[in-house]
Order: sequence, then structure tokens, then C-alpha cells
Amino acid sequence: MSELVVVYVSQGPLAAEVARGKLQSEGIPVMLRYPSVGRVLGLTVDGLGRVEVLVPAAHEGQAREVLAEEAPSLDEGTADAPASPSVDLA
Repeated sequence: MSELVVVYVSQGPLAAEVARGKLQSEGIPVMLRYPSVGRVLGLTVDGLGRVEVLVPAAHEGQAREVLAEEAPSLDEGTADAPASPSVDLA
């Protein structure tokens, strides 16, 4: 990998893993950087839970665009998705 740049920072691994998944699904190489003691002990206070998402500098612009996209709301659905079937529990 070439020079790496931070494109996202989270407090805890969950959001960073989601960001990594979004970037990888777009074919962008990605790496997470975090203090190992926070991950091993499950600590997320005083910076121990800080996780940085890094990508090669050449992919920085594309990565920031991907991460800026809003995920569709679960209430909105998609135009091509079939309507949810109604279930009568009575």
C-alpha cells in the first residue's frame, strides 16, 4: 500500500467495521488502526476505543464520497422492493 490517510475515526470498533465494509464493497483497500489494549480488554474510554479507518492516498476522494453517502432508512424501502406482506395474527 502507498501512503495511508485517515478518512474516518470512530469511538469503538462497530462504526469503523461498518465503514470498512462499505469501502471494501466499493473495491477500496482499507485498514483499521487502533490501540490493541482497547480491543483486547473491550475498553472504549480515554481514547482506548478510538479506531481510525485508513485508505491509500490515491483512494481518499472516492472513500470520502462513499462514506458521505447516507444509507437508506429502513422505513423508506426501495422502489423495486416488493411490499411487505401483511400478516393477520388474530
